[in-house]
Amino acid sequence: MMISRVRGRMEKFGATLDVGDDPLTSSVTARIDASSIDTGNEERDAHIRSSDFFDAATHPEWTFASTAIRPDGAAFLLDGRLTVKGTALPVALRVEFNGTTTDRYGLTRAAFHAETELSRTAFGVDIQMPMDGGGVVVGDRVTVEIDAEFVHDRR
Repeated sequence: MMISRVRGRMEKFGATLDVGDDPLTSSVTARIDASSIDTGNEERDAHIRSSDFFDAATHPEWTFASTAIRPDGAAFLLDGRLTVKGTALPVALRVEFNGTTTDRYGLTRAAFHAETELSRTAFGVDIQMPMDGGGVVVGDRVTVEIDAEFVHDRR
């Protein structure tokens, strides 16, 4: 039993989108600073960065590398390997392409929204904190939402 949902965001990250002639041959790589969690509560964030959860001192970076892109109706499934706390597992993100635009500097921007659900314990984030009334403080399922904007590098 969970009694509330905590939302947080990773503040430090970077990603590269390499677009193929056929969009389904494109690839994505990403790096996320594990210590950059922000839930709006510094005490909780410090605990999440600790060895109880992310162990950011030992595993400072998470990585993602795509392995395939598949059509999924009007969206796409982005398959890849996510590495968290030294554990690399396959994940599939459902990706919606929001379109492209040219900004006032003449740069082309492409926007995407992606979602997936992960098991925190599968990645070794396995703290169990029982509640007095039954259940645990932290559930196993984690919903991940990504809003990304890529800027075309003309180099």
